Amino acid sequence: MPQSGDLLRLADAVLFPGFAGRTPPDWIRRRLGEGLAGVALFTRNIADPGQLAALTAALRAENPLVLVGVDEESGEVTRLEVAGGSSRPGAYALGVVDDEALTEAVARDLGADLARAGITVDFAPSADVNSNPDNPVIGLRAFGAEPELVARHTRAFVRGLQSAGVAACAKHFPGHGDTSVDSHHGMPVVAGDGFEDALLPFREAIKEGVRTVMTGHLLVPAYDAELPATLSPKVLTGLLREELGFDGVIITDGIEMAAVSEAYGIGGAAARAIAAGADAICVGGERADEGTAVEIRDAIAAAVADGLLPEERLADAARRVRELATWAAASSGGSTGGSTGSSPGGSTGGSAGGSTAAGTGSGDGGLELGLVAARRAVRVTRRSAAPVLPLSGPASVVELAPEMNLAIDKNTPWGVGEPLSRLLPGTTVARLTAAEATGPALERLLGAATGRPLVIAVRDAHRYAWQGEALRHLLSARPDAVVVEMGLPARADLGAAHVATYGSARVCGQAAAEVLTGRL
Repeated sequence: MPQSGDLLRLADAVLFPGFAGRTPPDWIRRRLGEGLAGVALFTRNIADPGQLAALTAALRAENPLVLVGVDEESGEVTRLEVAGGSSRPGAYALGVVDDEALTEAVARDLGADLARAGITVDFAPSADVNSNPDNPVIGLRAFGAEPELVARHTRAFVRGLQSAGVAACAKHFPGHGDTSVDSHHGMPVVAGDGFEDALLPFREAIKEGVRTVMTGHLLVPAYDAELPATLSPKVLTGLLREELGFDGVIITDGIEMAAVSEAYGIGGAAARAIAAGADAICVGGERADEGTAVEIRDAIAAAVADGLLPEERLADAARRVRELATWAAASSGGSTGGSTGSSPGGSTGGSAGGSTAAGTGSGDGGLELGLVAARRAVRVTRRSAAPVLPLSGPASVVELAPEMNLAIDKNTPWGVGEPLSRLLPGTTVARLTAAEATGPALERLLGAATGRPLVIAVRDAHRYAWQGEALRHLLSARPDAVVVEMGLPARADLGAAHVATYGSARVCGQAAAEVLTGRL
């Protein structure tokens, strides 16, 4: 049944749809003029800083209080730097360095870039405690596996980002770290053991004044055995609002994700999320058309008319979103608009199992802050008395490339081969997927590497049996090879030397190449 214009506008006031293209389509412009809360930008919307600034200015021309959100975690999950790779390492590398001043400075530097581009909400940081090393979707996006460490660096990141006038977003509440299912595809279940540990970073983010919290599409039987957190009043209202005392904006993870939309449909899930206590609906990673945005708006309005969603709850959600928009508009003028450009002092981080820190960050002067951070995160384990590092000449690089989860843009470049080729001209690079890493292919690469140093770059090798098999094949023939792990390093006893970067960002590859050539 047709809904009143006022009710439809109220429903629009809690929506963050995505859209296709690098300029706002007519439907987005029209809806912004009618009170649409904001938009979520993705890689498809971004070409370069100038274009992005023009895009956000066009959005703001339709609605001066528009909220513009983006997933810019740095490291593996980047939207602004997909073309060349991130100029800052991700959270795990910062946790390895364990210098809160550095984390805060990196976040402030990132916030300054976002503010210049007109971004007002960054869906970062990940406050998840990655206590399950087999986690398929968090991994290096977390600051680590220790609750206290994650909590400290979550606070530092929130502090840095919001000091630049960009709202931070602690995610994925109540903690996606101890799971083995990707919520893009199914329903992760959070075990009761360690649940309080998972909550600690969110408690600390709230103390730090984080402006937004993003829900995780997770089943938490300890609080609600039936509904995922995004749709659960017990989790969003009872736990997050009442027990933890969060008074900011609760925004959902992509509402089209299977963990919530499969049972209720995309509109039904959105209405239930608002009823449960969420204030804003994020959509558009996979469905970015006007029809989807209309479907969600109409479903929310219909839920009010049908009594599923109290109008007072919807009005309260719209109020919180409006207050965030007012804060963002006032804060954008107070952005730092720049960065320190130097490395904060402090600890270089510990290293276990005989490893050593490859760089301390001292004396780097005006070098790019992200590269300084990436250098400080690298850990090297030497397992041979032979002088395998630095490399003796142009190398043969074999990169084993797994298929990444949907949070990571598939076009984001990674690896050590390209930066190593710049430092050691004549270096060759071969990249193999699971289907390509056959015995004959590996033998051909071994033949081509005869008389040359061999470097094998992997990414989360412990999670992919095919990478383990390929490593065994290559190392049985070349025990003098150097292994560079650009994912989560479950073990460091591979190769004559093992280099762990704790990230695959462009700067992580550069730092690894500097280690391989003796420049770091």
